[in-house]
Amino acid sequence: MTWTRLEIDLNTQQLLAFDANGCTAFPCSTAARGAGEREGSQQTPRGMHRVRARIGAGLETHAVLVGRRPTGEYWSPALAEQWPDRDWILGRILWLCGEEPGLNRGGDRDSQRRFIYIHGTPPTEPIGIAASHGCIRLYPDVMMTVFDRTPIGCPVWIR
Repeated sequence: MTWTRLEIDLNTQQLLAFDANGCTAFPCSTAARGAGEREGSQQTPRGMHRVRARIGAGLETHAVLVGRRPTGEYWSPALAEQWPDRDWILGRILWLCGEEPGLNRGGDRDSQRRFIYIHGTPPTEPIGIAASHGCIRLYPDVMMTVFDRTPIGCPVWIR
């Protein structure tokens, strides 16, 4: 069964996934700098979005993506030690597009042009607290579950 909508709760740091049977909650991590829509802010944009693209189908859970493309690397503690300041994107990406002109679509507030994603993050990164650079991070196994059940066009409300 596919999710009919996703909600990101900035206060509780949870992704809520809805289907015909109800709601499933997953811990997530949003921006360390809080909520905000401006380009370069490293904040998580609020409002209505939709899934613009699903990227990474068929990749390994810990495959590293840069610029929405696999690098051929697989995250490991040893690789993380080599690149301690890298902002890891693992396994899958749900690329978001803002639906509200002036809030999260167009100009310097465009979520899609800001490359706001729901994506996998290493198991060593904190989840359940605001710690990202603007995206919504999930542990790799949770990201696989969410990705598999989220269609292109799925509404995503960030509140």
